[in-house]
Amino acid sequence: MKTKYFNDAIIGNKNIKATYSKKGELLRLYYPNIDFRQFIDEFMVGVKVNDSNLIKLYDDINNVYNQYYTENTNILNTEIQNTYFNLKILQTDFVPIKENILVKKYKFINEHNIDLDVKFLIHSTFLTNENNNVGGIFKDDVLMQYMHDYSLCIFSKNKVLSYQINNSKENINEGVIGGKDYVGLSSDSSISYDIGNLKPGETKEIEIIISVYDNKNILLKNIEEDIIRIKKIDIKKEFENTKRYWINYVKKHDTLKLNIPQNERQKKIEKIYKRTILLYPLLTNNETGGISAAAEVDETYSNCGRYSYCWPRDSIFITDAMYKLGMKKEVEKFYKNFCTITQNRDGMWEQRFYTDGVLAPSWGYQIDETSAVVYGVYNYYKNEKDAKFLKDTLKMCEKAVGFLEKYVQDILENKEIKPSYDIWENFEGIHTYSIASIFAAFEAMIKIYEEVKPQYENNRLKLEQIAKEKEKLEKYLLKIKEYIIEKFYDKEKKYFVRNNLDTKMDISLLGIVTPFNIFSPKEKKIQNTVEKINLTLRTYTGGYLRYEEDSFMGGKNPWVIANLWLAKYYIELGEKTKARECFNFVVNSSNQHGFLPEQVNNQTMDAAWVIGLGWSHAMFIDVLEKLI
Repeated sequence: MKTKYFNDAIIGNKNIKATYSKKGELLRLYYPNIDFRQFIDEFMVGVKVNDSNLIKLYDDINNVYNQYYTENTNILNTEIQNTYFNLKILQTDFVPIKENILVKKYKFINEHNIDLDVKFLIHSTFLTNENNNVGGIFKDDVLMQYMHDYSLCIFSKNKVLSYQINNSKENINEGVIGGKDYVGLSSDSSISYDIGNLKPGETKEIEIIISVYDNKNILLKNIEEDIIRIKKIDIKKEFENTKRYWINYVKKHDTLKLNIPQNERQKKIEKIYKRTILLYPLLTNNETGGISAAAEVDETYSNCGRYSYCWPRDSIFITDAMYKLGMKKEVEKFYKNFCTITQNRDGMWEQRFYTDGVLAPSWGYQIDETSAVVYGVYNYYKNEKDAKFLKDTLKMCEKAVGFLEKYVQDILENKEIKPSYDIWENFEGIHTYSIASIFAAFEAMIKIYEEVKPQYENNRLKLEQIAKEKEKLEKYLLKIKEYIIEKFYDKEKKYFVRNNLDTKMDISLLGIVTPFNIFSPKEKKIQNTVEKINLTLRTYTGGYLRYEEDSFMGGKNPWVIANLWLAKYYIELGEKTKARECFNFVVNSSNQHGFLPEQVNNQTMDAAWVIGLGWSHAMFIDVLEKLI
C-alpha cells in the first residue's frame, strides 16, 4: 500500500469521509462509516497538454499550489498552477449532505498566449487484499472497481475518451491509455476525458463523481440504475446546498462567540475554533455515537498502532468539547448508545473500538478506559442537569464501578492484578493518572447517587443499596488519596512520579489536579511537580514533551495536549499569562486550515504526526473557553 502519513484536509457527510494532501491528492475514502471501510490505495489525476507526457496534478515540479476551504464549510478547494503551460486548474471537492457520493469539480483555465489541447486522466488503485480480489469493468462510460463486498464507481456526465482495465500504471505516464477488454482481474485501472482545445483566456470544466455501493444491499443492475439517477443530479445545486448546510452548522454551534479577529493570532484562533466545529461531525458515527480519534494515517502499522478507532478515554475529552459547542444530542448518544453496546459483561471497556461498536484490534488492558466513562457521564449531567440521562446510564455506571472497586481492592491488599497500560499505552503497571481517574469515577458515582435518589423515593431496597454503596465509595476515596501520596510522591525529591516502576516526569501527572481535582493547584507537592515538568519536559520553543525519554516518532516532539494540559493547570492556578504562553504555542502549530496535530516538529513548527486529532481539538476548546 502507498505510504501516506499526513491528512492535510478532511471532508465528508454522515456516511462518507475523504482525506486529502495539501496538494489536493485524494488519500482516503471511507464508507459506509466514517472509519471503515477505506477504499483508496492510490487515486492519481493528471493532464496531457498538447504533446506532453502526463502532468500529475499532485506531483510535478512546475506546479504551484494553494489550498483552502470555502469559508465555514467542509468544501475543499485546491488551486494548481502549472507554470510551464500557464494552465490553472481549480479542483473543488465536496460530499453532498444527502447523497453518498464524492464530487470532484475541475475548472481548467488557459492563462497562456497559445492554444492548449487538454486531456484529463484518472488512475485508480482499489485497496484490497488477496482474500478479497478486485475486478474492474468499464460500461456505459462508468469505471467500476468491485470486490465481494463493495463496488466503487468513477464517472462523469462527460463521455469517456479512453479506458484501460489492466495494468494502466505501466503506460499512463505517457498520457495515453487504451485496452481491448471491458472487464478484467485488476485493481489498477484508468479512464481519460477530452477536455478539448482551450484558447488563451478560455475556461472549461468537468465534474467527476465517485460513488460507493454495498454489494450486499444492491445488485449490479441496480447500481447501473442509480448511476443514471446520479448523472441527472444538478451538481451546482448540490454544491450550494452543501455550502449552506455547513455554514448553518457552524452558525448553530458557534457557542463561544469569539470577538471579531483584530490580528493574525486571533484569526488563527478563530480558524482552529471553526475547524473544530466542522471536524467533529466527520469523526462521529451518526448511528452509534462512537467517535474516531482521528482520520487514519498508518494502515500498515509502520509507525503506530493506527488511529481511526474510538478510545473511550479520548472520547471523554472530546465529548466535553462537543458539549461546549452545543452538540448535546451527539454527546448523549455516545454515552447512552455507544458506551452501552461496548461495555463488557463484567463492567469494563476494552482499549478501543470501531465507531460502529465492534471491538477493534487492541494490544492491552487499560483501567482508565473504564473509569473515564463514569467520570464523563457525571460531567455531562453536571452541565445539562438531565435526570433521565442519569437514570438511563445508572446501571452501566454501577457495573463499571463494581469492576473498578475490585481492581482497587486488589491493589490496596497487594494482590496480584492484571497489569494495566498507562494513558500513553506504553508501560504496564500501576499509574498515577490511572488511579486518579478511578478516584474521579468513584467521586462521580457518589454524586450520581445523590442526584438519582429522589427517583427511588418509593423503593426502600434501592435507597438502602445506594446508601451502602456511597459509604463504601467514600471510604475508597480516602484510601486512594492516601495510596497516591504513599506510592507516587517522592518524599526526598518532593514531587509526584508517574507510576510504581519509574520516576520519569510525565505531563499526565497534571491529571491529579485537572481534570480530576484530587489536589489543589496551589499545594506545594503540586507546584514542585510542575516545576520539575518545566525543567524536564519544556523544549526551547515553549512546547512540552509528554514524558521524559519518549521514543515515539523520534521522541523529541512537543505534544499539543501536553501544552494545553499545562495551560489548564495554570488557569486553575490563576496564572493566565503562563496559560496563554502554552496556548499560543498550540495556535502557532495549527496547519493552514486550522487543524491541530498530535505532535509538533520542534524545528519547523509543522505537524509531526496525525493532523486533526480529536483530543487536541478538544483540549483547545476547553482552554479557549476559559481564556476568552
